[in-house]
Amino acid sequence: MISVSIIGHNEEKNIERCLESVKWADEIIFVDCESTDKTAEIVKRYTQKIFSRENNPNLNVNKQFGIEQCKNSWILYLDPDEVITGNLRKEMLSVIQTEGNEVRGYSIPRKNYYFGKFLRFGGKYPDYQLRFFKNGFAKFSCKHVHEKIDVDGKVKKFESPMLHYPYQDISDMLKKSNFYTSRKAEYWFSNGKTPKFILMQSLIKFFKLYFLKLGFLDGFTGFSVSLMDSYNEFVSLLKLKEKRDSNG
Repeated sequence: MISVSIIGHNEEKNIERCLESVKWADEIIFVDCESTDKTAEIVKRYTQKIFSRENNPNLNVNKQFGIEQCKNSWILYLDPDEVITGNLRKEMLSVIQTEGNEVRGYSIPRKNYYFGKFLRFGGKYPDYQLRFFKNGFAKFSCKHVHEKIDVDGKVKKFESPMLHYPYQDISDMLKKSNFYTSRKAEYWFSNGKTPKFILMQSLIKFFKLYFLKLGFLDGFTGFSVSLMDSYNEFVSLLKLKEKRDSNG
């Protein structure tokens, strides 16, 4: 009844925790994006449906490929650093038995853990993610790295959350920051965005997250994450400016 689709590149530190949380699924599809660590070896303990693909910087290309391999009527898409809770599993199994045909997808609240701390504020919760949907009614539009899934039909919300562990440590955060800011700048450039008031936009981002969305209530971790998010905005805009300048 339920297929799980995951893509990953060098995720040996995350993937087993993720797969353990969905080993009950009827099918697990894993798209390995040129991993050089033990990711594929770990995945083979849980599924033989492993597809090798180029590590495309536009992650949604391989995300779309993954869901196209799914055979069951419902699909759950996960990133390797995410975990499905027992209560969420029960909720999924319940709705596919009771909901009518008009519901085509479900958004899942996501609890984000930064360096061991669950962040309740600063825009980090409930952080709904549209990840559970009927096969044939959803697609990744492949515009850029964090593009949402498009679902053709009615979408509802689950009550039970999934868990998200986005970074191993500060070094991992900075490494991913470089990747995501480059992708964001590319997306902005392709859509004709102009980098104006770069410093001001970054400061506004911090003010919004830390003060208006109460990030300060999460203590020093809340401050650090709000600062990092505003830094990412700043770097994305700088990269956009650099790209526009180099292209005349």
